[in-house]
Amino acid sequence: DLATALNERGQVRYLRVEFAAAVQDFTAAIECQPGFEVPYYNRGLVRYRLGDFDEAMKDFRKVLELNPQFEDAALSLKQAVLDKEEKQKRGY
Repeated sequence: DLATALNERGQVRYLRVEFAAAVQDFTAAIECQPGFEVPYYNRGLVRYRLGDFDEAMKDFRKVLELNPQFEDAALSLKQAVLDKEEKQKRGY
């Protein structure tokens, strides 16, 4: 389906370090199928890599709302929280 195809294209773009394009694809996949948790997770990973911890945490929380058993999202959320706290401690 379209949401899966957009998510897969986003993953390819992510691997090519085309982060803005990847985020667009993951967002489009979410718009096509709002109950599909995987693009939220993938978009969260990109946002995390970009240092946008608040937006990454929103995406990881949405994944867990849709699928509480998604362990990678739970781990990624914990890491984003820790990294945000560390960034704040260092003052940047």
